[in-house]
Amino acid sequence: MLAEEKDINIDELLAKAKQPSADAMELHPFYRGKIETTMKCTVRDFNDFAIWYTPGVAAPCRAIAEDPEKVYDYTNKWNTVAVVSDGTRVLGLGDIGPKAGLPVMEGKALLYKYLGGVDGVPIMLDTKDPDKIIETVLMLQPGIGGVNLEDLSQPKCFRILDTLREKAEIPVWHDDAQGTATVTLAGLINALKVVGKKKEDVSVSFVGSGASNVACSRLIFGWGVDPAKCYMVDSQGILGTHRKDLEMRKADFVDKWKLCQTTNADGREGGIAESMEGVDVVIALSKPGPDVIKCEWVKRMNKDAIVFACANPVPEIWPWEAKEGGAKVVATGRSDFPNQVNNSLGFPGIFRGALDVRAKTITDEMCYAAADALADHVGDQLDEEHLLPTMDDWEVFPREAAAVGMKAQEQGLARLEKSYDELLEHATSIIKRSRDMTQMMMSEGYIAEPPKDKAGLN
Repeated sequence: MLAEEKDINIDELLAKAKQPSADAMELHPFYRGKIETTMKCTVRDFNDFAIWYTPGVAAPCRAIAEDPEKVYDYTNKWNTVAVVSDGTRVLGLGDIGPKAGLPVMEGKALLYKYLGGVDGVPIMLDTKDPDKIIETVLMLQPGIGGVNLEDLSQPKCFRILDTLREKAEIPVWHDDAQGTATVTLAGLINALKVVGKKKEDVSVSFVGSGASNVACSRLIFGWGVDPAKCYMVDSQGILGTHRKDLEMRKADFVDKWKLCQTTNADGREGGIAESMEGVDVVIALSKPGPDVIKCEWVKRMNKDAIVFACANPVPEIWPWEAKEGGAKVVATGRSDFPNQVNNSLGFPGIFRGALDVRAKTITDEMCYAAADALADHVGDQLDEEHLLPTMDDWEVFPREAAAVGMKAQEQGLARLEKSYDELLEHATSIIKRSRDMTQMMMSEGYIAEPPKDKAGLN
């Protein structure tokens, strides 16, 4: 590709990357929010209020008091997930606070409903104290079926998740960590198939050591990649036993210090370039690029290299530059390039499955089941530019849900027993209902179409 063509592409792609923000500033104030509460029961006349509220509602209340598990049968607890955040690590914006983080959590709730048929409720907490966040989530449990932790800064995000997974009676999930890790693993499973390499043999450079890549490394190592052959890189360089800065703060950075001891067996020091020397895979979840990863560094990787450059809105390296460096498979976090690795491919189906068997928690094994279902769904379409399904291929979400539900039962973590076919049929039905309802409300005008002068929908 000529330099002039590259410049044109970069200008076009940057303009395209900026357009959603411009559109959002037009359409968010137009709709004044992305979700709302609506009814799911009949109101034939005002006499029905006596059923849904007083005096009739006292009967199910008494029944739940006698048998608390009936709350799942008589209320929407069975299908409700709280999306909880303190706004301390929102997208690439950092600590912008709970009010400024609310649009993101509303968006998450929208995706839960449209892609998973799950009723998501955004909950913004006006505290940064991890103990108060833990306490608040535990107190919310009676009215919700699960919790999606979102945009919590590290290292507290790890302690919050681990504590809640231990103490909560409902599934608690950190999508920035577990969700990203599950979809990344699915992409890696298929990428290794494309290049014909075995998981036991490959080495990986993880560029970025935030919640996402720490979780990615945990799942990938648990899947069978040897951590001793791999390297983690944070803003100060490659992790290893030489990192005295982390050793001095190992009580705060428990996961990072553990990675210092389990990865980098040959004791490498340096930065991103040194971590990529002679490796098979790069998984980058760091800061927006380009030029965070350079073409010449990709050239130092092994033959048929795999590069996941997943920073948004601009990847750490442009895909064509990674290809010029010798990468055979390149993935990003963007929808306008092949091989989008996006956690939205994971969490709606995973939580659908957890809710449908009333799972007590979401384990790594359930994530593996979801990753396998996601990877397998590509089928015969698998090639260098088609690692994963897209969100348009909505049938992947019921399959993930069924796989997760079956794994929860296998692990003894489900309160309900259902067959794979029952789970698949239910998930398909409820997700289709959400999609069809949205289309119906748009066609009937209950969801207003923006005026023609609003950006993005002309």
